[in-house]
Amino acid sequence: MPDGSATAHLYRPKLFTAFVEGYGLSQAKADVAAGLTVAVVALPLSMAIAVASGVSPERGLYTAIVGGFVVSALGGSRFQIGGPAGAFIVLVAATAAKFGLQGLLAAVLLSGVMLTLFGLLRLGSLVRHIPHAVTVGFTSAIAVLILASQLKDLAGLRLSGPEPGLLVEKLAALARAAPTLDPLALGLGVGVAATILLLRRLGPALPGMLIAIVAATAAVAALALPVETIGSRFGDVPNQLPSPALPLLDWSLFVQVLPAALSFTLLGAIESLLSAKVADSMTGRRHRSNMELVAQGVANIASALFGGICVTGTIARTGANIRAGARTPVAGMLHALFLLLFMLLAAPLMRLVPLAALAGVLVVVAWQMAEKAEFARLLRDGRAAIVLLATFGVTLAHDLTAGIVAGCLAAGVLALLRRPVAEEGD
Repeated sequence: MPDGSATAHLYRPKLFTAFVEGYGLSQAKADVAAGLTVAVVALPLSMAIAVASGVSPERGLYTAIVGGFVVSALGGSRFQIGGPAGAFIVLVAATAAKFGLQGLLAAVLLSGVMLTLFGLLRLGSLVRHIPHAVTVGFTSAIAVLILASQLKDLAGLRLSGPEPGLLVEKLAALARAAPTLDPLALGLGVGVAATILLLRRLGPALPGMLIAIVAATAAVAALALPVETIGSRFGDVPNQLPSPALPLLDWSLFVQVLPAALSFTLLGAIESLLSAKVADSMTGRRHRSNMELVAQGVANIASALFGGICVTGTIARTGANIRAGARTPVAGMLHALFLLLFMLLAAPLMRLVPLAALAGVLVVVAWQMAEKAEFARLLRDGRAAIVLLATFGVTLAHDLTAGIVAGCLAAGVLALLRRPVAEEGD
């Protein structure tokens, strides 16, 4: 039964509600099992997303640990799992390349402030009114961009210069680098992706991503395969959280990263509320959208202070949390603590993970993110197809913010054009 979203409870975290209802041993056992399950899924994924985003793998872990804990502790969804998300890869990578790590952290911090304000101003309901075709369009475009961003590491390509950001230029540079393809790296990456997909079909309850990564890492270490690893590119992975510190607080830098921060904010709000809505449909509960945005904002601020990247609600991990039997937000908090434990115990081994294997993980993420069936269905609807293709095309050609604006404008123009027809019919 829905647990309500009355005005009096609008800014009450679901954790508080869960404890008021009564929290006993049965809930605790279920939450521990779910938290451990999701942590096993999140461990390789958090590192893969960080590496693909142009930062070191531990920053993905910092994001999942710090941001994930805050999202669950303060969030307006009982089951939401927060952490780094594949949807942010292209945006984060572009920001890091242009402004460096300090600029990226400043953008994440600023985005956290914006998300908090969005929630306090009760804009959560407005975000949920973004047209469905826009959501499908930018989600599918992001999937294409993620896939393109992984081709270099997946195939072990060596570029003569920095990898271009724009899709057409990136594909051209990758095509020129085709003669440098490394069969070993490609075999590892494709093997990891195939293993994940196969295990999902044969044993859906198994942690396919972790199994595939461990197998690939063991093969590289045992056979001394000459492929690039986390250690060869980034060095050792720290085995503890850093002390919190403010990013560089420079007014001119804040102004420069403002467009990136706005993109982080828009995508974070949409992704988080979409994930919470999916959780509602799976459980019959109702999330508190404004409280969720406040929690996402605070989580991004906290992530930036600990050197992490963007935090958002993640549909796949949230779904895994529900399927694993989570009862309350404690499961999400435990998922973060289990990740911290994994980092403390297994950090020395993480340097052995091949980058091609992480690329294989994200190829699967991109494949699953693309809403292929829904994209095809919307293409058969004339008006929806215009909005879909406007969003999809502009996102690929320019960026996410421009794509969302283009899609919403197209939807608005079509709505205005349709109004006189409806009036004549009356």
